[in-house]
Amino acid sequence: MKSLMRAAALSLVLCAAAAPAALAQSAPGEAAFRTTTLNVSAYGETRVAPDMATINLGVTTDGATAREAMQANATRMNQVMAALRKGGFGAKDIQTSQLSIEPQYVYEQNQPPKLTGYRASNQVLLTVRDLAKLGAAVDASVEAGANQMSGISFGLSDPTAAENAARERAVTALAAKADLYAKATGHRVLRLVTLSEGGGYSPPPPMPMVAMAARYEKSDTSVSPGETRVRVDVSAVYELAK
Repeated sequence: MKSLMRAAALSLVLCAAAAPAALAQSAPGEAAFRTTTLNVSAYGETRVAPDMATINLGVTTDGATAREAMQANATRMNQVMAALRKGGFGAKDIQTSQLSIEPQYVYEQNQPPKLTGYRASNQVLLTVRDLAKLGAAVDASVEAGANQMSGISFGLSDPTAAENAARERAVTALAAKADLYAKATGHRVLRLVTLSEGGGYSPPPPMPMVAMAARYEKSDTSVSPGETRVRVDVSAVYELAK
């Protein structure tokens, strides 16, 4: 009986000793509700000259039959590919983006559709890693038989440096905004609690280009790459104090 009483007394002592520890562990969580926090967001942006471009180009041909349309297309597309290879573009720079054959119809009122032939299309995405070659590549492709160009976009082969510069500007803008809000409300920034990033570099969408006529008079194509914008968005939580 005495041993049981000793065990019970020891258990009470241990529970009493554990209680302050449990309260101490919950204190930080409760303190978080007593702090004043500020949620802010900002962005940083850099503009740099692009060093690469992509362009969709290809060949569209018509024929009385599907076979005829495809054969004509293959002949002209082989000429375009040969011109591109001659211009210094390798297999890694040329990727097929579309290959199709479609029947062509004439529609007249109160009449069933009338089949007039077939149209074959073969388009490739050309990556130009030296922008000095872009105009010449367009000219050579058209001279070789390309009659479709659906868009061109400029970008960066390695956006890391531009992204990091944008990040630094974003964080600077973020800290300045937090300081402004703190002062306006009679507080001061005590510490940065969380920081998160959203967005980042993404190639701009292709610029639309009018489909090229099958007949082409030679001229030196001028291309202006302009600037590429790199933007990074950041958000943060700051703890404020009086």
